[in-house]
Amino acid sequence: MKVSIIGGGGRVGSNAAFALQCAGIVRQIALVDANHDLASGEALDLMHGASLAGDQKIYASDIKAAADSDVICITAGLRRKPEESRLDLINRNVSLYKGILDQLKSAGVQKDCIFVVVSNPVDILTRLNIEYLGWPAKQVMGLGTVLDSTRFRSLIAYEKNLPPTQVSALILGEHGDTMTPIWSSATAAGVAIGKLLTPVQQAEVFKKTQTSGAQVIKMKGGAGYAVGISIAEVIHAIALDRKRLLPVSSQMSGQMGMKKVCLSLPAVVGRGGVEGVMEPELWPKEVSGIQASARALEETWAGIK
Repeated sequence: MKVSIIGGGGRVGSNAAFALQCAGIVRQIALVDANHDLASGEALDLMHGASLAGDQKIYASDIKAAADSDVICITAGLRRKPEESRLDLINRNVSLYKGILDQLKSAGVQKDCIFVVVSNPVDILTRLNIEYLGWPAKQVMGLGTVLDSTRFRSLIAYEKNLPPTQVSALILGEHGDTMTPIWSSATAAGVAIGKLLTPVQQAEVFKKTQTSGAQVIKMKGGAGYAVGISIAEVIHAIALDRKRLLPVSSQMSGQMGMKKVCLSLPAVVGRGGVEGVMEPELWPKEVSGIQASARALEETWAGIK
């Protein structure tokens, strides 16, 4: 399988490439970046470790050569300028993203390619990828709340000194301000989290989850490792046809009364892309939270140019 990472010279893209290399599952990893020298340097650094990590072909590429990829992962994006509004930033990223899609369309991207959208605002750009490119909705997924959910589980584990891999918990809805914690099904080795954390502790853990991205940006300039592992989790589910239930962002087709909008519900991820979207049993306030995400995202979508 060939995976092309557009934005592969950046922190997120290069960390995703490293996570993919360490697993040794995908056959080719191509790094595409507007700064070709940076992408070439990252590819060279990764290639130097190939004898210990795996036998993949890792190299820098231009966007035209990404057209024959099985998976195209887009991590390229712009940061907010001083005094710039959130919508202004969104529109700049929409413009950048349209340019990437135009180049891929011109290059003749293969029809069975799966798109994994990481650039923010991920839910808006996932929908844009489907509607602007006219791509089958099942073949487009955003990273969505996969990263938020792993942060959530890790923070729950840290709070109670538990092994993180034994914690099962989800964040659903928007990857953003209206993200919704799903406490109704959260467990640690089968024990309900409600028996382990008080309501106050739950609120504190969720607040840390909501603000953890901003905290990492403040302390080191941007997230890398956790998002890289999260991207690899999604791509490996595609590559190995694992049929894993993951909270990727996908287009709704009637779930909870929602249509067209892209957000995160548990989705079956396999070689065909998003092979099904689940509508889990939730508490009424959790349903309301996800529907609030849908309204916020529709409002944002209506404002983009």
